[in-house]
Amino acid sequence: MAPVSIVPTFVAPELAYPAPVADWVTDLAEPTILVADDDEDVRELVTSKLVAAGYRVITADDGASALRQVVTEQPDMVILDVSMPGLDGLSVCYELHSSADTAQIPVLMMSGHSRQVDIDLGLTVGADDYLVKPFNPADLVQRVRWLLMANED
Repeated sequence: MAPVSIVPTFVAPELAYPAPVADWVTDLAEPTILVADDDEDVRELVTSKLVAAGYRVITADDGASALRQVVTEQPDMVILDVSMPGLDGLSVCYELHSSADTAQIPVLMMSGHSRQVDIDLGLTVGADDYLVKPFNPADLVQRVRWLLMANED
């Protein structure tokens, strides 16, 4: 007869899923926002308000460089001026929403054009929100928060 041991043996539990280390590290990182506007003063104002609110900001001064940065930087959100030289914000937004790789990125349009037809056009090409210039900086930060929270799904 074999001796019976009363010392329990430890069996490591098997996890049904891998530890989500990458997920929580990503969740701790500050969201990156691309701000594209050809007006340097507007870019600086938006950047300073968003950095103060805890966001990482990258900038572009035209639509073509904005599209390149979306591909290389993969921002969590894009803020686009409607009127930029060359590729305008409407075209950039349309391009972003035409690609499966970038269609999920929320877009906030900014413009001095305040007619309802202008706002409707921005939303039609894929903008998630439209902010009329001049704007209240607190309103800008609040809209950014809302769009990022809505996109967390």
